[in-house]
Amino acid sequence: MRFTDELAEMGDPVWDAIVAHPMVEQLGEGTLDEAPFRYWVRQDYVYLVEYARVFALGAANAPDLARMGTFAELLDSTINTEMDLHRAYAAEFGIGEAELEATEPSPTTRAYTDFLVRVAATGSFGDLVAALLPCMWGFNETARRLDERGRPDHEGYAEWIETYAGEEFSELTRWCKELMDDVAEGATEADRERYRDRFRTSARYEYRFWDAAWRGERWGI
Repeated sequence: MRFTDELAEMGDPVWDAIVAHPMVEQLGEGTLDEAPFRYWVRQDYVYLVEYARVFALGAANAPDLARMGTFAELLDSTINTEMDLHRAYAAEFGIGEAELEATEPSPTTRAYTDFLVRVAATGSFGDLVAALLPCMWGFNETARRLDERGRPDHEGYAEWIETYAGEEFSELTRWCKELMDDVAEGATEADRERYRDRFRTSARYEYRFWDAAWRGERWGI
């Protein structure tokens, strides 16, 4: 049994909850009001900045040159390609670059990204991979399930589904799962239990990230 098979038992109920969330359901149907999605796009931009830091720390902590190179490529791709694509995608929803840059992290975004960067900076390479995996796995699983239902008429929402259900992102998800299995194979049971905890926490934050956008979460003070 692969370690990611164990993680799937923890992750599947979270992916189920995400797909059943009204924001995601309505995104898949094409009926979602754009206000919460614009909130989501702005917060996701903030998230990507910190996501890039995790890749940088992954390159620094990688146990061999091959993995160091892969994380360096992911860092470069995130900063120089994905963030440009995100700016262009945001523009389709009327969100300019200045607005993206001025976005204040929501409580959930701050908590999630602080968790990821802290684990990447202070934990082992395996801890980093376990914390990172739910972002890729959760998006891919959510988009694939929505895609199976048929893409909505709303072009922006259909594009989101196409991006994260597509082969390129699916391949990235498979790579991260295989990396997790490789790292876990030689780990102690104490290490593996810590990996489970890191994975579970990130998966929960994935749900909360959607829910925060749906609620228009604010600091309140």
